[in-house]
Parts: sequence; structure tokens; C-alpha cells
Amino acid sequence: MKRLLCILVLFAGLQFPVFSQTYDVIVARARVIDGDTLPIMDLPPVRVKGYIIYRTPADQRRFERLVRNVKKVYPYAKLAGLKLRELDGKMAGLNELEQRKLYKKAEDELKAEFGDELKALTFTQGHILLKLVDRETGTPTYHIVKELRGNFVAFFWQSLGRLFGYNLKDTYDPEGDDRDIETIVQMIENGMI
Repeated sequence: MKRLLCILVLFAGLQFPVFSQTYDVIVARARVIDGDTLPIMDLPPVRVKGYIIYRTPADQRRFERLVRNVKKVYPYAKLAGLKLRELDGKMAGLNELEQRKLYKKAEDELKAEFGDELKALTFTQGHILLKLVDRETGTPTYHIVKELRGNFVAFFWQSLGRLFGYNLKDTYDPEGDDRDIETIVQMIENGMI
């Protein structure tokens, strides 16, 4: 009898996990509308882009060249935005002399690390870099130079840039002139290219 009871208990114990149900509980905000409960969830924005149709092979080559150039300078623009935010945070409580020393130190570090690479950029890549720095910081490059180096230096670089076709005061327009660059940046951020 004991043996039969032990076998039944063992059999029931083995069957219990098979017949048991587990529930995953998800807690979400909800609103009841006409007796129906609808969950409310915040979703990230999604940009839907169709396939890019090129009119000519030259347009396709131009876009591929733009992709190559944006992929080369986008990391520098991201780094510039990050460094500028970091520098602004450090300069918040310092006097003017300490701010200049901190800025000079940061400038020397960046020149040592990226100076040769940035000097090797092409004209088009430099122009794209200026646009992307404006995209990352929300401020045109001219105003960044003016804030960090002063009016005279900003005027000097703007004048020199204008001689070579650059305009440091250009702003980034993701819906207008810079639509293709914005498309490429979105593709990079989404891991599509």
C-alpha cells in the first residue's frame, strides 16, 4: 500500500509541471473606451523611406559618392558634438582664464589625435562635415568658433573659407538642401548601411 501511495505521489508530482500554466504579466497604461480596454504605449518615431529610384546612372554614382563621403565624416561630426557638450559642461563654473586653458588643452588633444585625418578630407567631405557638425550641435560652425575663439578668429576663418567656397554660417536643412545627407545619416543610424 505504501508503495502504491509513493508511486501515485511521484506520478502526480511529475505531471504537475506539465499541466500547470504560466502567465507573463505585462503592465501597461490603458484607457477604457466604450467598455473596451485599449493599451496606451509610446513608440519611437519611424521614418518610412521608399526605394531610391535613380533617373540616370550618373545620379546613382553621385548618391553612392555622397554615401561614401557621409560615412567617412559622420563619426567626426558625432565626436565633435560629444566633445562640445562635454566641454560646455566642464566650462560652466570656470573663469575666463581657466576656460581658455581648458579649451587650449582640448584643442591640442584633438589636433594630435585627428589633425592629419581631418587635413586629408576632400573639399566635399569638409563641406559635409560642416553641415553634420551643425546637425549634431544645433549651432553653425561659425558660432561655435566665435564662442570658443572669439570674433576676430571666427571672422578670419569665415573669410578664408569663403575664398575656397565654404560658408561657416551655413545651417543644416534636413527637409531642403540636405535631404539626401539626412537620409544617409538615418540609414547609418538604423544600421542599413
